Amino acid sequence: MTAYRPPESLYPFQSRWLDRDGIRMHYLDEGPREAPPVLMLHGNPTWSFYYRDLVLRLRDRYRCIVPDHIGCGLSDKPADERYSYTLEQRVADLHRLLQHLSLDQPLRLVVHDWGGMIGFAWATQNPESVSQAVVLNTGAFPLPAEKRFPFALWFAGRTRLGGLLVRGMNAFSGVAARVAFKRPVSADIRQAYTGPYDSWAHRIATLRFVQDIPLKEDDRGYAMVRNTEQRLDRFREKPVMLAWGLKDFVFDETFLRQWRHHLPAAEVVEYPECGHYVLEDAGEDLRQRISVFLDRHTFERDG
Repeated sequence: MTAYRPPESLYPFQSRWLDRDGIRMHYLDEGPREAPPVLMLHGNPTWSFYYRDLVLRLRDRYRCIVPDHIGCGLSDKPADERYSYTLEQRVADLHRLLQHLSLDQPLRLVVHDWGGMIGFAWATQNPESVSQAVVLNTGAFPLPAEKRFPFALWFAGRTRLGGLLVRGMNAFSGVAARVAFKRPVSADIRQAYTGPYDSWAHRIATLRFVQDIPLKEDDRGYAMVRNTEQRLDRFREKPVMLAWGLKDFVFDETFLRQWRHHLPAAEVVEYPECGHYVLEDAGEDLRQRISVFLDRHTFERDG
């Protein structure tokens, strides 16, 4: 486990841990135990830090559950012989965490980047356990036909040199902390995004995530991705909000159009000047919109 932890002023939360066969999975569980639960899932190369301000915005009336995927953030970072860095394993980890928490009511799902694929792979198998969803620059289906796989991801995940740069020089997390923002952030915030990935051993997940992206039918994980897409219609009648940074070079408008095709009733919020880290770029405006959306479909409905 990395010794890194952000300053308390940026990350004022109590750490909790789930043991996964001797591997510790870190997560936040903030807010009243009896409150409606909100599950927030990050992608690569971020971690629960990405949701810090949203947790602060919601935790007075929601139970905010925010795991760090194994290999990410403050979770343990095991070698390959101890852990399978695959989509199937990520979904199993999520299922185990939710079993551990024994929630007694449906949750609200918030997803970003590869957290969308993990979250919806689980959610489409357990639709009764999810009451609404907020989708932020992500996918839960194969690469759209009109979207070319970005060269940077191909280079990082499909070439030996790319892998060496990711693990040896933090080329994935480090570059993301520069280009994924479209609005200025402090040096402390940039450091918090890269801090957990401070050595060759601690960067294993940032590389394995990219290597595990399935592009063809015979790729590992492709069947789960396709099955998830085929089950997205289970969310057509549920409240869904799509909030998109349109300057994202990966999850761009082609992904947003695919979501709108699958979930035509979804509420859509577009941010033309925001990038991949849309929660950072859009800031309080997006946090307020998410808060209002969740409240409208939770407390007003129940009231």
